[in-house]
Amino acid sequence: MKKRLFALLCALVLLTTAIPSAGALAGEANRSADILSTLGLVNGTTNAGYDLTAPATRAQAAVLLVRLAGAEEAAAADPWFAGYRDVPAWCKDAVDYATHQGWLTGITPLDFQPNTAITANAWCTSLLRMLGYSDENGDFSVSDAALFAQRIGLISVAYSGALTRGDMFEIARDALTFSYKDGSGTLIEHLVDSGCTSRSAASALGLLAPELTARQVADRHMAAVFRLDLYKTQEEIDAGTPSANASGFFIMSDGLAVTNYHTIDGGIYATATLSTGEVYPVEKVLYYDAAIDIAVLQVSPTSTTGKTTSAFAFLELAGTHDIRAGDTVYALGNPLGLGLAVSSGIISATARDVERYALPCVMSSADISQGSSGGALLNVYGQVIAVTSGAYLYGNNMYLSVPVDPVLTADLSGEGLTLKQVADIQAAKTPAADKAQ
Repeated sequence: MKKRLFALLCALVLLTTAIPSAGALAGEANRSADILSTLGLVNGTTNAGYDLTAPATRAQAAVLLVRLAGAEEAAAADPWFAGYRDVPAWCKDAVDYATHQGWLTGITPLDFQPNTAITANAWCTSLLRMLGYSDENGDFSVSDAALFAQRIGLISVAYSGALTRGDMFEIARDALTFSYKDGSGTLIEHLVDSGCTSRSAASALGLLAPELTARQVADRHMAAVFRLDLYKTQEEIDAGTPSANASGFFIMSDGLAVTNYHTIDGGIYATATLSTGEVYPVEKVLYYDAAIDIAVLQVSPTSTTGKTTSAFAFLELAGTHDIRAGDTVYALGNPLGLGLAVSSGIISATARDVERYALPCVMSSADISQGSSGGALLNVYGQVIAVTSGAYLYGNNMYLSVPVDPVLTADLSGEGLTLKQVADIQAAKTPAADKAQ
């Protein structure tokens, strides 16, 4: 009987621990709300409750938007009146100011509808406008503002439809470390510099730390990495069945991207699949070196469904000049074609000579797998030092990446070549004896 009772108790423990608590489900929202509260951007505490599951209203969004912009005092001093007849006093300054700046608009010329739930597209539209992006000038469209925000790395996960307060706080938290379009700094840097929040609070929260955690790398930089699908025949293209999957990453917002040469070797067509699920064709190869195993691609701004983007998320290149054995590194890529992933490790050797590569490789313990070729190896500052390329077959945690340094000095100003042209050029260089094998 005692054994049966013990077994039942064990089963009960397993069942209860398998069911996530409400607190666990709301963990990210709570964390985001606490961060914003510490910075003085929202009111409330975890204990008192942020009402995270309640719908986020347009009035609440207006107030948070103005605070994120560091413009509460400016809003209070601005005499401009938007003309809305339904805005309560507690949010009137914020609504009028945000409307005056062009960040928000009313539902009608006279009605703002402050209690209506704000949607993901509306909230992302307001943030993008505040950051200097313009839907009127074609940077993005209001109807897919959330998708554009994810594509450029402003938000780290997909949102759609009406937002909860927790959703709104999570998006605002992501926005804190995002840069203004003109490159003048991040939101949190602006808030600190303008005295709207304390440097000590921002630093304590890790928002100003130059060194990034694996979570921060994934949140801020995964959007710049893509799955590369390679097609070697027209039959593969027609069937939509690539001959190989690999990785790549953007280094410019216009679609300039880096991968390994071997990931495009022999291909006549390739596509880049982003973290959003969108697929963009590779237009040109602007630079490649088979011996070094690096290629620079131009990815089309127009997706396979015909939608055009004004920008992609991208990574900064640092090269290998300052790396040392023992440095922490992060690998971003598409292992086994299963989806984008992050891993972490340390540099084992800064310049390991490997027979198949013309340049010494960076060897690290940051896990990569087949499909990771062409991915980014980042330093702790989120900068690319090398391109993940291979591993010692019989080694443990001996992963190889080729230095990205050649890209820093490569001439990328030419018209480039199509993938088929590259394949034809390389085929012509292959000795007849090798072709016969």
